[in-house]
Amino acid sequence: MNEILKKAIETWGKDAQLDMVIEEMSELTKEICKHKRGKSNRAEIIEEIADVEIMIEQLIIMLEIDEGEIGLFKREKINRLADRLGIERTV
Repeated sequence: MNEILKKAIETWGKDAQLDMVIEEMSELTKEICKHKRGKSNRAEIIEEIADVEIMIEQLIIMLEIDEGEIGLFKREKINRLADRLGIERTV
């Protein structure tokens, strides 16, 4: 899968793919807003989540981000959330 994502970046360029990250996130936002208004759009939300995840993977490649860096931030944020909720930290 990584090779396909790299080929997409090479084919369309970093600028275009950065724009696509933004576009896909806004499409997910739009579907979430529709859901909040009562629309039954679970399938559309799932599709947009998949698109966003794919674009985030490309963003990680483009910015040469190490997965370990992301993991560190996630753990910190989950621990902070646990503290706010009064839940024992699990990570």
